[in-house]
Amino acid sequence: MDDDTGLVAVMERRFAALRWQLEVLNYAPGPDHLAAMRLHAVIVNPALTGLDYIERVGIALPGLAVLVLAGPAPVADRVRGLRAGADDWITKPCHPGELVARLQAVLRRRRAGELPGDDEAVVAGELAIRPDMFDAYVGEEAAGLSRKEYELLRQLAGADGRVLERELIYQRVWGYTMVRGDRSVDVFVRKLRTKLERISPGWRYVHTHFGVGYRFAAEREDGGAGPDGDGAHATTDPTPIPHARAEGDTGAEQAGVRFGLAAVG
Repeated sequence: MDDDTGLVAVMERRFAALRWQLEVLNYAPGPDHLAAMRLHAVIVNPALTGLDYIERVGIALPGLAVLVLAGPAPVADRVRGLRAGADDWITKPCHPGELVARLQAVLRRRRAGELPGDDEAVVAGELAIRPDMFDAYVGEEAAGLSRKEYELLRQLAGADGRVLERELIYQRVWGYTMVRGDRSVDVFVRKLRTKLERISPGWRYVHTHFGVGYRFAAEREDGGAGPDGDGAHATTDPTPIPHARAEGDTGAEQAGVRFGLAAVG
């Protein structure tokens, strides 16, 4: 959010060339409004919004990338903004190319999360999560996951036993911030559980933490953990699986990621 109309005009052209969608606002929207806009990122000038605004947005929307674009500021202000939830602080004047590059870097870090490398299978309990097949297996039996179900499972299994909040899961899997009341994460978790329990009926993998989110851990129904504890671990030498991908599955997601940015003109 910035009152520099010249910069806004230049960035509009830059974003259009990248086929990003841009929202230009003349006010500082509240977190509920930002969530409804389904943005990937917001650019803020604290001279207009105040540092408190960054903190409010960071607390309410942890899945939304926040970049600060401001004139020269004291170190104390920059530190406060970054600690309050900003992903990056850019001092004006700056080159438009640098702003785009910094935004891309922030979004790459957020989308990467903490997953193992793409060539590594994740093994937990009886389950082998196979990135080369975009599915989960017990022996040679596939769960038959959809792409979104696979991405959800991969994010949970890559969290090393930590609870992931619904909002963070939504941002990582769907690619934008979650609107209040949206139950997509819960619906997909139910579908995922059904498919995993079908091929591994004696185990439970996805656990609910009410009011917070979900955690991945391989636990037997009788209360025991797997041979390596309840966590998931990666291996670069998964057992070959003879199943082929479904017809029409290229094994890679199309690059139609939608970017949204807000700026005050």
